[in-house]
Amino acid sequence: MQKRRLGTSGPEVSLIGIGANNFGGRIDLEASRRVVARALDLGITLIDTADTYGNRGGSEEALSRILGPRRKDIVLATKFGLNMDDAGKLKGASPRYIMHAIEASLRRLKTDWIDVYYLHRPDPQTPIEQTLRALDDLVKAGKVRFIGCSNLSAAQVEEAHDVAQQHGLPQFVCCQDEYSLINRDLEKDRLAVMRRLGLGLVPYFPLASGLLTGKYRSKAPLPEGSRLAKNPQFVQEFASARNWRIVDALGAFAAQRDRTMLELAMSWLASRPAVSSIIAGVTTPEQVEQNIAAVGWTLSPEDLAEIDRITL
Repeated sequence: MQKRRLGTSGPEVSLIGIGANNFGGRIDLEASRRVVARALDLGITLIDTADTYGNRGGSEEALSRILGPRRKDIVLATKFGLNMDDAGKLKGASPRYIMHAIEASLRRLKTDWIDVYYLHRPDPQTPIEQTLRALDDLVKAGKVRFIGCSNLSAAQVEEAHDVAQQHGLPQFVCCQDEYSLINRDLEKDRLAVMRRLGLGLVPYFPLASGLLTGKYRSKAPLPEGSRLAKNPQFVQEFASARNWRIVDALGAFAAQRDRTMLELAMSWLASRPAVSSIIAGVTTPEQVEQNIAAVGWTLSPEDLAEIDRITL
């Protein structure tokens, strides 16, 4: 398993990580256990979850039951900030809420520390300095090793960096953002900021909710039981005319080279200089194996130029 550093100052992690968003929800404990066991056996060291995953806490609770003594062998990432109650009070990035959220996550995970603690989305009600000062307290207390951010704009990432430098506060080491051959929006501004500041990129939705797995074609029925077939919301979000055009063209590109769409999607992300680890939500050990095998294609400059022509 190839290892990369999470940005210039974060921990070393496996190039392929596990997204635990399906744990405690879409798949049960035993299925989650099989996924994690296979991932660890194959050298995966990054497991990514969030307090909201698994119907608000289920994913973290499942991981606590699965990892046991192997907790020390992984880089465990979780997040705070999204809504954790129906009343809309348990959310955000205020110091008071952060202290509540970290204790709740530590309790569910049955661990003493979080390796990477992400701000899940910006909180317009809380100045970033207040958020960083609270996270600084957690780092000093040994409850958090590194901090990251998710879904921040380029300007917000830069502001957080400047505030941290000015006040001697911990800096984000990585950004978790949507990035794939279908969605390259962060290349407009955020990617340049990440590279300049030495932040690692951890893409989510690397397979565009399944569009880049090779299971789907524009004029074919959605496979029965597939994620898109069961989730009209994802169809509406991802299955646009533009995206179908890209999927069909990428499928032809891969087939001409005797490769799969999965290999193309994962190997392309692995070729991006800022990418530290690729996390994909998985439901079976076989998907873990496939994701690991899929990053073995070294794309040529000519390949990359053709991919740009198709996707940009």
